[in-house]
Amino acid sequence: MPERPAGWSAGGNTLAARFGSAKNPDRAVVHARPADSNDATVTAVGKISAAFEVVENARGMLYAFHRMSGEADLALQDGLTALREAGHVDLADQVAEVLVGRDVVRDMWTFQIVEAYDEQYWQVFQAVDREVRERLSGGEPHVFEAEMKQQEQSRS
Repeated sequence: MPERPAGWSAGGNTLAARFGSAKNPDRAVVHARPADSNDATVTAVGKISAAFEVVENARGMLYAFHRMSGEADLALQDGLTALREAGHVDLADQVAEVLVGRDVVRDMWTFQIVEAYDEQYWQVFQAVDREVRERLSGGEPHVFEAEMKQQEQSRS
């Protein structure tokens, strides 16, 4: 039987008694909006930052693609060594001729794709996100989410 959380009993403990309340109405907003900001601006800045977060996820996937392609190349070379050791030298040489060192897209290895993405897109998007936050949120990140946290923790 699975272990029960501390304080649990079959005698009718409430969830709040078992786990504590999620409500913290006396907490201040973690990242307060500038005094001259309004709801529409906070929402708009939040959307720009959310878009950049998607770009960050895409960048992570691109780095994963880069790492996985490199791992596949090394695994292929191990397989070619095994083919040679098994007496299939000609076939291993043919495969090596068309795959080992091959560009993954025209004239580029994966590290070049990552570098191009970073220089051409990610760095620009990062600068845009930072500039929008500096101009409209006093440089604070996640103002929209910080206000959402405060609202949700203050509800009864």
